[in-house]
Amino acid sequence: MMKHFGFSIIFTVVCLGIAAYWGFTHGPNAGIQAMITALTITAILAVMEVSLSFDNAVVNASVLRGWDHFWKMIFLTVGIVIAVFGMRLIFPIVIVAVTADMGMLEVVKMALNDPIHYSEKLMAHHAEIAAFGGAFLMLVFLNFFLDEGKDTHWFKWLEARLSNLANVPAMSAFLALIALLIMAANVEEAKRLVVTLAGIWGIVIYIGVQVLSHLLGGEPEIDEEGNAVAHDASGATTGVVKAGIGGFLYLEVLDASFSFDGVIGAFAITSDVVIIMLGLAIGAMFVRSMTIYLVEKGTLDAYIFLEHGAHYAIGALAFIMLASGTGVHVPEVVTGLIGVAFIVWAVIASIQYKKRQEQHR
Repeated sequence: MMKHFGFSIIFTVVCLGIAAYWGFTHGPNAGIQAMITALTITAILAVMEVSLSFDNAVVNASVLRGWDHFWKMIFLTVGIVIAVFGMRLIFPIVIVAVTADMGMLEVVKMALNDPIHYSEKLMAHHAEIAAFGGAFLMLVFLNFFLDEGKDTHWFKWLEARLSNLANVPAMSAFLALIALLIMAANVEEAKRLVVTLAGIWGIVIYIGVQVLSHLLGGEPEIDEEGNAVAHDASGATTGVVKAGIGGFLYLEVLDASFSFDGVIGAFAITSDVVIIMLGLAIGAMFVRSMTIYLVEKGTLDAYIFLEHGAHYAIGALAFIMLASGTGVHVPEVVTGLIGVAFIVWAVIASIQYKKRQEQHR
């Protein structure tokens, strides 16, 4: 266990130390009480990020298990830097800088010195962020189930029908576009175009990453019997097509889509950008550790419906994000609990399935 989570624990201690120092020395109420508050909020944000992103770890593991050691290390090094600093800190600043026509340094100063104004600027573009992330996650959800080669079903009455729909060309993009159009129809008219464009960009980037993975994958991978390796449940081929630049970009955009929800939700708890970054960074680090743990322990093979549960959770998050863009507020604790509930349900169903299989032998 320490092999997989040791560094994350050390990282957590360091981040909590920084949070304690920040609370003790900064702000109008600096001191012991502020330090305790900073530590508490950091811990809450870390737990929230893990609960929101546990399904992300499962999906990451389903992709990562086909990678070689080199690309796993890239995911754990470069990927961590991008996830922790890029998506949780720099990307929100870029959004504010572009949409408010401000310089990056100016936005950074505003985030540190006037965090309430900064959060207002970021929240003002929540609908566009939700459209992009929701559309991307919707395709992740749909492409798992709209797979004609998928023969393992958790809810057979639903999933078998979805598998049959995979024969219709571009069905997943069609359904994602319908969901996006419904969302766009329910936002204020002044934002309708920009929200629609943001959602279309989410779809374009998802498909673009798949195209890049295919182009960089070269020839189909051949197994020991001379057959081409089939598509797996996540919609990408195993082996070299899933690894490489294309697969790495896919995981980073997936992580970005999850981080949007965490960053926006964090501002509902505190406006302190430093505390938000530290809390979400701890969560992101544990998600990475959980991903590697799931891969190396073969958890996805042991619990046959675990990927199903994760993708149902992703589907729920996609719907919640699209709905939130129209002004519907769903508490972050509810979003996190939905993901955890699907994962726990899937584990229980997998154990029951395994027992039934053993009884029939």
